[in-house]
Amino acid sequence: MCKDGLVELWNAPLAPGPVTGTVALPGSKSITNRAYILAAQASSASTLTNTLRSRDTDLMARGLTALGVDVNFLTDTTVAVTGGALHGAAVDCGLAGTVMRFLPPLAAGARGSSRFDGDPQARIRPLGTVLDALRGLGARIDGDGLPFTMHGEGPIRGGTVTIDASASSQFVSGLLLSGPSFAEGVTVHHDGKPVPSMPHIEMTVDMLRAAGADVDTAEPNTWRVAPGGLHAHDWTVEPDLSNATVFLAAAAITGGAVTVPHWNPQSTQPGVQFADILAEMGAEVTHADGALTGRGTGGLHGVDWDLRDIGELTPTVAALAALADTPSHLRGIAHLRGHETDRLAALTAEISALGGHCTETEDGLRIEPATLHGGLWHSYADHRMATAGAILGLVTTGVQVEDIATTAKTMPDFPAMWEGLLGLRDGASS
Repeated sequence: MCKDGLVELWNAPLAPGPVTGTVALPGSKSITNRAYILAAQASSASTLTNTLRSRDTDLMARGLTALGVDVNFLTDTTVAVTGGALHGAAVDCGLAGTVMRFLPPLAAGARGSSRFDGDPQARIRPLGTVLDALRGLGARIDGDGLPFTMHGEGPIRGGTVTIDASASSQFVSGLLLSGPSFAEGVTVHHDGKPVPSMPHIEMTVDMLRAAGADVDTAEPNTWRVAPGGLHAHDWTVEPDLSNATVFLAAAAITGGAVTVPHWNPQSTQPGVQFADILAEMGAEVTHADGALTGRGTGGLHGVDWDLRDIGELTPTVAALAALADTPSHLRGIAHLRGHETDRLAALTAEISALGGHCTETEDGLRIEPATLHGGLWHSYADHRMATAGAILGLVTTGVQVEDIATTAKTMPDFPAMWEGLLGLRDGASS
């Protein structure tokens, strides 16, 4: 948040003792925004339950509304979505990758011109791959990144396109999600280094099929979506397991125990794999009654882990690694240089500024044991950088996190949830 033009600093609270509690998390951003796009293509109403209400998901809802989709909030987290004829609109993408990469393929089928723009940081995020692919599928677009204007004349042709999705799995998901509305459907072939965050593409495919799409994934690095209308589907959104990792980390570093209800071990969310990382680092992880509990055991050990498929967990894992008693090597995450910020450079700078030993490698980070001290932790308008600073502040006196409000991207009230878990505020945990 800002006051008199200055970003306020948040004094990251020290843990008064072992962190214990149960954390009920809001819905997954990834599932919520995919469900929005799919529901927008159905002719009758779909109901989305336990949706995330955050900046990113509100931007998606407002963008769809502007384009002509009926988005009706029945409660704060339950929304009815009915598709309809799309028309040109002005769309604010904020800093949301899912909005800037998922909405343009849908808007390509609108009648009229749509102008897309976003935050200053969003203008440097990779987007040309999606726009060039849409041009190859029949769309007419002015611009190669934000801001750009799309000139729609109704459903685009679709067909086959080859892209390099090594910078983001969202390039593939964005094209697939609207593929049923293209006249010829869509076939996306990836040619390049391995696609990161493959669980997110699996999530996209599973959700497309649930909505009635015919999806063929038999050929490696190729995804085919047949043309045809989607049917209405009532979605119940899982809790955001990537956000859950922050609270589980709090238990691990303080010798406490945190339980996350409604944890689906078969989830396609990348966060589900954090349980294995936590156990490898020395914590105790148990599943019972549909919940996951992480317990600290008095020490943390470094890991050598390929995070290519689960790169969004890197800031949390890096924060734990900075407190571990042996070195860590986090690999397969060169693509994080194109996220909300260059996360590899940001983590290196901020961990080092607190006295840690963190260096960049060609495709990741190497973090060695060191004694940390207090100081300013910059968030870079990146929600996961902000929560990483909060984790380190649990056991490091004097950590101040710049712009903690950026966590509203996926957790609307993170400071209250965090302080509630620590027993510093009522009502955030039970």
